[in-house]
Order: sequence, then C-alpha cells, then structure tokens
Amino acid sequence: MLEIKEVYKTFNAGTVNEKRALNGLNLTLDDGDFVTVIGGNGAGKSTMLNIVSGAYTVDSGSITIDGQDVTGLPEHKRARFIGRVFQDPMMGTAATMQIEENLALAARRGQKRTLRPGITKAEREEYREMLKILDLGLEDRLTSKVGLLSGGQRQALTLLMATLKKPKLLLLDEHTAALDPKTAAKVLETTEKIVKRDKLTTLMITHNMRDAIAHGNRLIMLYDGRVVLDIAGEDKKHLTVEDLLEQFTKVSGSDEADDKLLLS
Repeated sequence: MLEIKEVYKTFNAGTVNEKRALNGLNLTLDDGDFVTVIGGNGAGKSTMLNIVSGAYTVDSGSITIDGQDVTGLPEHKRARFIGRVFQDPMMGTAATMQIEENLALAARRGQKRTLRPGITKAEREEYREMLKILDLGLEDRLTSKVGLLSGGQRQALTLLMATLKKPKLLLLDEHTAALDPKTAAKVLETTEKIVKRDKLTTLMITHNMRDAIAHGNRLIMLYDGRVVLDIAGEDKKHLTVEDLLEQFTKVSGSDEADDKLLLS
C-alpha cells in the first residue's frame, strides 16, 4: 500500500543551517498494516509524513501508494486517498462551522459541488450514528459549533473526518501529544477501533513508547533520517520500554536517550 524508496530530503541546502532530514529512507507498508513510529527529535518522523502527504517534495527517491507513483503529485491531488490528523487539535476542522457541516465537508471530499441543500435528513442520521463510536455525546450536538468543543473532542472529530472516506493511507502525526493523558487514551482507543474496523493502512508517530508498543502490528524506529529498527508480530508483543531505550542507545551511540523518549 505504501513504498518509500531511497528518499532523501535536505532543508536549507548549501547554507550553515543545512539539515538532512531523510537519508536514503526505505519503508514498505502492506495493506492493513498499522505501524507506530518512534525516534528522537530530528529523526525525520514528521518529515516522512510530509513527503508521503505531498506537503514536501523529495530531493530524490520515489513514493508509491497502492501501486501508483505519487512522487510528483502535489498535496491536493494526494488528498483524495490520504487521511491525516495533526498534533494540533485546532487543525483539521472548521471552528465556525457546525459539527454536521464539518462532517458533510469530509463526506464530500473529491466530489463535485452542487446547489442542492447542504445536508439531508438521511445524512444527518448517518452522521449521528458515526459519532456514537467516539462515545463523547457529540451525536446529540450536531448543530454545535466546532469551536465550542474541547481539544480532545475536536481531535476525535478530526479523526472521524479523516477516516470518513476510508482513505488508502491514514497518517497520524502525534495526534494525541497535545491532549491530557485521559483524553489521549480515549482518542487512541477510538483510533484503534476505527483502524481495525475499516482495516486502514496507518502510520502513527508517537513520542510515547508505551503507546507505540501497545498499538499497531508493527513498530519502526527512525534515527538520522532512516529506519534503524523494524519489529512486527510476536517480537513486537514482547517488547518493553527498556528494550526500546536500549536499542535507541545503541543506534545513537549515546547513553543519554532523547528527553521526549524518556517521558514515557
């Protein structure tokens, strides 16, 4: 479903601020893979998601999604088959619009616009049923403005909108990092439900190693812009945080693991 092949990406090339973010990155995801991604600051995690989504162009290498080479496709054209949830709960929704209007926008992604009435009664019932999976009571607040929701509620709604059209690829960029622990756990639980139900191929970046171990069928670690650890199946089930810290120490050549990695 996703193949990243020998991808290089350098920012501010030829200046004192030159930074090679991706260094010959190779990664293949099979259909239905749920891959958690960890790594220290500057390891290339967010850059990887940005080159997959088309937000950044690559210096060299190729990106293939579901057999189609998308390396040269701009972000808006890739958006037809990619769903994405960002770290900031304020992104991904329109604050001044109602919950049902936000869902209608997501449902109509890629379709031609018409002058027909915005939301039908049947669609409203459909949205009400969809919102029940979040278990946040939003199904009874369809006409509430999204700007009135809490950060956790908005992030859960964004997740629902990103997966509404069952994308070929779901990208989660530390989508629970800005939430309190209880809300983050709720959003992660919902993420797991939706990914399993729709068998979505998913890449989830997290700084929380416990979450990386607990979720998904595969875990990768990035360091210096490339994959240095790739664990799946039974091996992943038996992983511990101590194992990952030891691996991080080995690849980084330092006893001082990244501060954010140690937060977990």
